[in-house]
Amino acid sequence: MIHVRSSNLNEVGYDSTSQILTIRFNNGTVYEYYHVPEQVYNGLMFAGSKGSYHHRNIRGHYSYRRIR
Repeated sequence: MIHVRSSNLNEVGYDSTSQILTIRFNNGTVYEYYHVPEQVYNGLMFAGSKGSYHHRNIRGHYSYRRIR
């Protein structure tokens, strides 16, 4: 997991083999998103607003599970 500067996200992790994106939000909840292409992960990491990028390009686009 990599700490990110964001008003909404705290840490982001990505496994390119399984294409699982893991996000820990500032409120402490952790979600796994499945079948996320590496280019989407890269887009998140380079986005000026990671929270907006997550809302526009990840949330609602990929299956997910809350793990914490």
